[in-house]
Amino acid sequence: MTPKSASTTPAPRRQSRAHYDVIFDAALAKLQDEGRYRVFIDILRNKGSFPDARCFAGHNGPKPIVVWCSNDYLSMGQHPKVIAAMEQALHDVGAGSGGTRNIGGNTHYHINLELELADLHGKEGALLFTSGYISNDATLSTLAKVLPGCVIFSDALNHASMIAGIQSSGCAKKVWRHNDIAHLEELLIEADPAVPKLIAFESVYSMDGDVAPIHEICDLAEKYSAITYLDEVHAVGMYGLRGGGISERDGAAHRVTVIEGTLAKAIGVMGGYIAADRRIIDVIRSYAPGFIFTTSLSPVLVAGALASVRHLKSSSAERDRQQATAAMLKEQFVNAGLPVMPSSTHIVPLMVGDPVKAKQISDILLAEYGIYVQPINYPTVPRGTERLRFTPGPTHSAAMVRELTVALSEIWQRLDMCLAA
Repeated sequence: MTPKSASTTPAPRRQSRAHYDVIFDAALAKLQDEGRYRVFIDILRNKGSFPDARCFAGHNGPKPIVVWCSNDYLSMGQHPKVIAAMEQALHDVGAGSGGTRNIGGNTHYHINLELELADLHGKEGALLFTSGYISNDATLSTLAKVLPGCVIFSDALNHASMIAGIQSSGCAKKVWRHNDIAHLEELLIEADPAVPKLIAFESVYSMDGDVAPIHEICDLAEKYSAITYLDEVHAVGMYGLRGGGISERDGAAHRVTVIEGTLAKAIGVMGGYIAADRRIIDVIRSYAPGFIFTTSLSPVLVAGALASVRHLKSSSAERDRQQATAAMLKEQFVNAGLPVMPSSTHIVPLMVGDPVKAKQISDILLAEYGIYVQPINYPTVPRGTERLRFTPGPTHSAAMVRELTVALSEIWQRLDMCLAA
């Protein structure tokens, strides 16, 4: 046989490492040009005196600062009960969980916390995840895959983690205008009555500080045979007689199919969870890869969260002080003519409308006033709505509120930005 002639096709050109570096540099330069490049601050919180902290960036030794943008809304990460519970668990069982829940990472702490969370929301069961992002992603994607032909109706301002879960499910998605009940109903009417439907929304929308009309959404869910999925991450611990969130405050928890929450904000530790009836909990436990294949939370973290949840069920003192501080801050911002956005919750957003100026204001506050607040830019919020987002807590003093307001007023005038008359 005549041997085949050598191919005349030229060998593909190999990409050099420098070629990849050019692409990476261009991607970072794009963020920098748009004023959206994020810089992480180097700080340590001071145990027992939060919001006081120490900043290590650009200083010869740590500089005292006041933190105004923590999601530890009630300072429970500093609470003596929480710290003591974590220390006890560390000395009792060690540092790590030992594996996934189905192999070696299921502990008595996990079981007790799930019982407490189910009770908090008036549900039959609860399931822990390593973060609120994972609980949203894993649960929404799994529910939609298990329900044949499912259509998910998603509020336009839902968390990125909810959007990720919906996208990974591969199911049909309909986006309804934020908190627009009439638009939601229009979309529900258009859907095939025979297919499963899931309405996904949040209770408190953290960038604007507004609240969902939970009862009205549940009315539509009942009318059109849909199930509901409520993200309460910015409301758990903050609202309701026992800290069950907006759904508890409004007497609507029993109407919601699945309630999702976090242990990393008002609870002050780390982790996420869902609460629902036992059947749904069992389905997610059995089918969700984000739960099955992930090492479980350290029992040290779970013990701290357990102590925090139990405390907030019986104590409203932290919630009351936080709400009073938030009201004080809003009032002083308004009186100073600062462009505070309307908010009926503990979130206090201050509109800037420009990513470069938002970063500039943040930098001046930190460098000159020892005040730390991060700018919020696209894609977290739409372009042109860049802002500073303040989260006053129960341990922010009246003096701190005054100092922040005075500092912002001075910077606003320095940068020739408009103040209300």
